[in-house]
Amino acid sequence: MSTRPLLNRSLAGMGTTIFAEMSALATATGSINLGQGFPDTDGPEEVREAAVRALRAGLGNQYPPGPGIPELRQAVAEHQQRFYGLTYDPDTEVLVTAGATEAIAAALLALLEPGDEVIAFEPFYDSYAACIAMAGARRVPLTLRAPSFRPDLDELRSLITPRTRLLLINTPHNPTGTVLTPEELATLAELAVEHDLLVVTDEVYEHLVFTGTHHPLAALPGMRERTVAISSAGKTFSFTGWKVGWVTGTPELVAAVRTAKQYLTYVSAGPFQYAVAEALRLPDSYYADFRADLHRKRDLLVGGLTAAGFRAFEPQGTYFVTTDITPLGEKDGLEFCRALPERCGVVAIPNAVFYDDAEAGRSQVRFAFCKRVEVLEEAVSRLHALRTG
Repeated sequence: MSTRPLLNRSLAGMGTTIFAEMSALATATGSINLGQGFPDTDGPEEVREAAVRALRAGLGNQYPPGPGIPELRQAVAEHQQRFYGLTYDPDTEVLVTAGATEAIAAALLALLEPGDEVIAFEPFYDSYAACIAMAGARRVPLTLRAPSFRPDLDELRSLITPRTRLLLINTPHNPTGTVLTPEELATLAELAVEHDLLVVTDEVYEHLVFTGTHHPLAALPGMRERTVAISSAGKTFSFTGWKVGWVTGTPELVAAVRTAKQYLTYVSAGPFQYAVAEALRLPDSYYADFRADLHRKRDLLVGGLTAAGFRAFEPQGTYFVTTDITPLGEKDGLEFCRALPERCGVVAIPNAVFYDDAEAGRSQVRFAFCKRVEVLEEAVSRLHALRTG
């Protein structure tokens, strides 16, 4: 057998994701899993029933159209108009994907050439690094540093070179919970226009903002024609297993992304597309109640983690809390997370895996609060053992 490495060198060192490792550890030890960001309850019953109706009616049981069913593309366009005043043509400016992760992969594979540079906020969702690598491009991190986790826009300006092709922006930001301000977004837009950069925005937590407001970058002057905006149903409607996401952008940008996307999954989630179309049209009260419920859970977990001895950084959005473990006498988040299930029956995620500069996040650990209140209360109770034991 050849001695040449089997794995493409661009993916060397990535291996199994930290989410798979920690979720397996949670199962093996019977621990409470506050690591991977999935809810422990299903979303609205009427949305689930819409999927059942679609299945029984034979809707989407065979291949749906490549761009996504017309009903969902229309619902996405209506959503963008309803919440942000953005007008998109559902036939040419909306593309349905297998979750936001595929949308990110397709966008980066379509828009990048080998040698291009991509500036992304660090810490970043782990698929960003993998997709940039698979495109043959180079990631250039802009580090968000504790305690504020705000982007240093002067540093961003200094990172732009003639090789910079694209800004990859995640707001609300996973894992720090940072929500970009209108002023920060305006500067990003100015830089993108000045340097003729493309922008991919990951907005999957758009309806989970507790402090401030979510403002799409595509709404700013000069940005609609250069922005690929990405979101999904999983985080907003608590059906993460359905993997229904979407892209919005100009016809030219969407056509480029679709060209790459058709060779990834081609199509997916047929019956669930019909259900998500109905979900997007839920009344404003659903979105308000959903946000308020997660806001209460955020406060519960932040308070509990603080009482347990962590330094908790209160997130402005998403459903994650980043903490610092040094007040507990700990230094290494990865070692801490691997030992935590045996120590007190809770699983978390070490933030260092989301950094190129691992030292910048070595003592940070992320917890998810998209769980039932009683689960969060039990987790907090268990974590108190770190202080008393």
